[in-house]
Order: sequence, then structure tokens, then C-alpha cells
Amino acid sequence: MARRRRDPEASRRAILDAARRELYERGYSRMTIRGVASRAGVTHGLVMRHFGSKEGLLRASIQGPDELDSILAGDAEGLPQRIATAFVERMEAARSSDQMVALIRSAAADDPLATDLYLTMQAQSARAYRAVLTGPDIDERVDLLGSVLLGVTFSRYVVGAGTLAAMEPAELARHLAELLRPVVHPAGRTPTGAGG
Repeated sequence: MARRRRDPEASRRAILDAARRELYERGYSRMTIRGVASRAGVTHGLVMRHFGSKEGLLRASIQGPDELDSILAGDAEGLPQRIATAFVERMEAARSSDQMVALIRSAAADDPLATDLYLTMQAQSARAYRAVLTGPDIDERVDLLGSVLLGVTFSRYVVGAGTLAAMEPAELARHLAELLRPVVHPAGRTPTGAGG
């Protein structure tokens, strides 16, 4: 009679998926363990056994940029287009539940934990970019790259109004690639092979 889940890994995945949706819809401050448990079809106690606390659950639900290494691998010349295309595809596919959008919203509401988690995500991405970018002023250019993506995320996926929000995804990726090109390949430098 009870709908008990026998697969701990399936329970964990369901809880994390529910937490990401709760975070997106409600923000960190209004997200509750009971709400996540209800959405995942598990008990409050099971969520606590897996993650220990609301903060532990949130930290586990924030996915690192695992796919970034494969995006950055390949020829240097095509790097701006790969970054732009992957970013737009990810955001369009997950527009209703992307954790970056949720964290930006919560950080904008002055939620210190959300701000800390957003900065952690940014630092993970920055490390990956530093490993493949060459030339002068790497730290400044990595921050610029992140800031451009943050601006697009905020304008198109958080505010969702204006020309940027109305743009077709392919057109957005094309413009974004051109915007990133001088950041990825500074003036006077010819891209050379690498990235993996």
C-alpha cells in the first residue's frame, strides 16, 4: 500500500529534481524541505537522511558545469561559437528550471547563500575557461566572458522582455559568438589549435 521507493539512487535523483524546480519557482528563502519532499513523492525524513539540511540539499542540487570540458575541447578558432551555442541550447532547453536563473533571482533578492552558490558555480566555470584560454589578461577576460553570459541570462531568462528576449535562439547564439570572439581571442593573436 505504501508508495515506498526501494532504490536510494532513484530517490536521490527525484529529490534533486524536485529541489531544482522548487528553487526555480520559489527561490531559496521560500523553498522548504517539506515542499521538496512532497514534490518528489518521498518523506521529509528521507530528504534529511540524504542531504542533512536545507543548505546541504541546495548545494547538492546545484550542478557544476560538467559539460563544459567537452564544450571547450577542440579547435581554438571555433571556441567562441561552441561556448555561445552550448550556452543558448542549455538555457533554452532548461528555461523553466535552470539553476543559474534561480540563483540569480535569489541572489538579486539579497539571499547570501544563493549569492555564495552562484559565485561557486562561476568559479568552477572560470577554472575551466582559464585552462584553455591563452594570451594576456586571462583573469580579466574570463571575468568578462562570465559577465556577458550573466547579462544575457538576466535579460533573456530572468527579466524576459525586450529585443534580446524576443530573439530567435540561433540568432542569439550567432550574436553572442561574435561578442565573445575578441574576449576569447584578443586582438593581434591568431588562435592556435588546442583545448583538447
